[in-house]
Amino acid sequence: MKTFLITMFLFVFTISASAQESKNPQKASWQTFNTGMQKAKTSGKKILIDVYADWCSWCKKMDAVTYADKKVQDYLNKNFVIIKLNAEASEKIQYSGQTISPMEFSQGMGINGYPATLFMTSSGQPITILPGYSEPDMFIHVLSFIAENQYEKKKFDQYLTEKGVKF
Repeated sequence: MKTFLITMFLFVFTISASAQESKNPQKASWQTFNTGMQKAKTSGKKILIDVYADWCSWCKKMDAVTYADKKVQDYLNKNFVIIKLNAEASEKIQYSGQTISPMEFSQGMGINGYPATLFMTSSGQPITILPGYSEPDMFIHVLSFIAENQYEKKKFDQYLTEKGVKF
């Protein structure tokens, strides 16, 4: 009887674990700043930098809801090199031939609140900043707007209107 119960437990546990994996098979592949910037140069992918602070509740919600969304994760992994940057961390980063703090980098990019999503070209040139929290459904549209270079041709509200998105 013990063997039967153990076998049943393992069977149920295995089914449950594989069901969880199929819901979310590939998590977002976050990089450190220096590693991510280097990967972007070699891959040619655009860069998304999640600029956050440990104490920020909206940053935590962005991680728990938006970045945890499977569609968002899949789109990010396919189209961007993604970097997490704690703006208040003490380590130094390399940007544009300089060694600076994450706070100096963030302020230099015009970020003055958290969370902030900074989009850059693969060579590290800023594209735009999305300030604050964004729901997954809207965030996907922001991602495609940037990844598809639509920002070079039109305003975001025009892009959404053309896609039939109500905002």
